[in-house]
Amino acid sequence: MSGLRLLPLGVGDAYSALRYTTSLAIEAEGAWLLIDCPHPIRKMMREASATAGVQLDIDRISAVALTHLHGDHCSGLEIFGYYSRFELDRITPLLAHPTVSERLWDHCLSASMRWSRQGPGEPPIERRFDDYFQLMPLSQNTSVQVGPFAVRCHPTQHSIPTSAMMVHAAGRTLAYSADTPFDPALINWLASADLIVHESTPGRMHTPYDQLAALPRDLRAKMRLIHYPDNFDLTGREIEPLHQGRIYDI
Repeated sequence: MSGLRLLPLGVGDAYSALRYTTSLAIEAEGAWLLIDCPHPIRKMMREASATAGVQLDIDRISAVALTHLHGDHCSGLEIFGYYSRFELDRITPLLAHPTVSERLWDHCLSASMRWSRQGPGEPPIERRFDDYFQLMPLSQNTSVQVGPFAVRCHPTQHSIPTSAMMVHAAGRTLAYSADTPFDPALINWLASADLIVHESTPGRMHTPYDQLAALPRDLRAKMRLIHYPDNFDLTGREIEPLHQGRIYDI
């Protein structure tokens, strides 16, 4: 059994009516790293962990790594932050490249999380990002260490600032493309990993499956598909699609 394991919580694209949207939980040495945090994140964890036979909830997550600010990847952060702060009394490390994190509070979370009343008739309390999360800036050049995980990122060419992720722990490496059009330079960056998770969605700002299927055999052999549409045929593919709630040893 590998010392690094992957549990997909959601594998669908943004419009999926059949599956949860894309999110990955990665485990090493008993610690869990969450990559992307869509809603409903606790329900996603409960269902995936029940299927996989593991225990996973927000209290088990050591850190969250965020690829970008589209809702199908970050809409669960409000509940994650509230639950961590007020139910668990802790602040969670959040890893993101500065081009992603610079708009996270003012343009995404502050509308619902900045002001809160403690009771009827009481004045509201102003809260800050730091009341919920500890920001850890990611870099393309150096790894950021959180628990057993060393994480670095690479920019993609998506419609808003987006980062692919490379996670190293327990002597193994997982790479995740995040949302991106087909990009040979990004493929080369991902290629050194033991397991590559790559999105597969039609469209100009995503990567159609046929372009991945044309990659060399040795690269396809260690690649898995995610972020695929509901009409994507999961059978007979050159590259194996990931399934929600299945544990993968890396």
